[in-house]
Amino acid sequence: MKRVLIVFFVAALFAGCGGNKEVTKPDTGPAPTSGMDQQGARTSGIDQNAGKGATPVTVGQGQVDEFDDPSNPLSRNLVHFDYNSAQVKEIDVVNAHGAYLANHPSARVRLEGHADERGSREFNVALSERRAQSVKQLMMFQGARANQFEIVAYGEERPLKFGHNEAAWAANRRVEIIYESK
Repeated sequence: MKRVLIVFFVAALFAGCGGNKEVTKPDTGPAPTSGMDQQGARTSGIDQNAGKGATPVTVGQGQVDEFDDPSNPLSRNLVHFDYNSAQVKEIDVVNAHGAYLANHPSARVRLEGHADERGSREFNVALSERRAQSVKQLMMFQGARANQFEIVAYGEERPLKFGHNEAAWAANRRVEIIYESK
């Protein structure tokens, strides 16, 4: 990982001699929206057209924020899970964040666990906490320290997508990685 960062930094240094540049990156996820759709139904809070265009990112003097680089797993902050499971599917994302925390001991992260609407409230809160704990454990295997984490279990209370179908349920079975300080 360090070698990749060094190569990336050297390449960015050589490319950055021309001042500020505007680069486009694809949207990495749905953009939040609110209100009504065209048929007058309440929207889910997810922009259904997200990810179909590109978003400009200003890059100054050849430096790219690794959290904004779409090719870097650090730019992704959602980890999804299978039904009734706390087994992490997106290992590369979790390992990248764990390595970042290991290399930045002052960084602090909040892991917010979520579940879909199926199951009792108590079951979903417990499941969402197990999911957040699984992410924390994998990050600690990369060298992150226990004092860098805060765990919050929301259960089914904060869905990303409303609906009673597999697409909505899959979107809602997640852990959000939120940096409180980098």
